[in-house]
Amino acid sequence: MSKVRCVWAGNDALYQRYHDTEWGVPLHDDQRLFEFLILEGAQAGLSWITILRKRENYRAAFDDFNAIRIARYDANKIESLLKDTGIVRNRLKVEAAVNNARKFLEVQNEFGSFDKFIWQFVDGKTRQNKWRSLADIPASTPESDTMSKELKRRGFKFVGSTICYAHMQATGMVNDHTTNCFRHKELR
Repeated sequence: MSKVRCVWAGNDALYQRYHDTEWGVPLHDDQRLFEFLILEGAQAGLSWITILRKRENYRAAFDDFNAIRIARYDANKIESLLKDTGIVRNRLKVEAAVNNARKFLEVQNEFGSFDKFIWQFVDGKTRQNKWRSLADIPASTPESDTMSKELKRRGFKFVGSTICYAHMQATGMVNDHTTNCFRHKELR
């Protein structure tokens, strides 16, 4: 008998592996939280599977999401990234990644970790939702609205409420696996 997954995982092996092992798992590692912030921003206007398929290219192009290194990227590095066919070659998104690395480091400095800062929007614990279908899952919530406003206030780019909610879902700040999905119960 096959496992019942969230409908969005479909039949793609990469998508299913991501769904089964990463999506919705509480994440408290700053470097990985930063990776998802950059990838979610890169995804704006595109499908997540597009970004997932480019993820290893992003890791190579962006120094494995080392914020200290990315914060030092200059105009020449940005131009070389814009020639990299393995990533989304959108100037605004690439420049936002560099900007966000700098802002990320400021948040780390102020709060001691990005984890401590970002998880405050759910009071430090995963919100356990009970969505029955994909149609029930919102694109944003009051918490993602608040997160977005605060990130924008701090100078982050590509952090609208929908992107913030996708970040919350990916990093386990919310459990948005549908109730029929085997992962919903496992992550409860």
